[in-house]
Amino acid sequence: MEWHVVDDGEERIEWERRDRFVRVVCRATTSGEWAVTLDALEQAPEGQDYARETHPTREAAEERAAAWREAYAGEDEDG
Repeated sequence: MEWHVVDDGEERIEWERRDRFVRVVCRATTSGEWAVTLDALEQAPEGQDYARETHPTREAAEERAAAWREAYAGEDEDG
């Protein structure tokens, strides 16, 4: 299933899955690190899930976000 960027700035980037049941967010913290969160709603086919990790750089945070987006790609409506 497709993901699209809903917010992309210097201190935050957010992706939302096409069905709107899963979001992944990377954001800068006050300590200079990057927090990455996964939020899957109860209605998601995979079920509810929430996870949060902290990474030293935006690049590392975006790598984790990409892994979560791949893991939560879901199935397209036509198969």
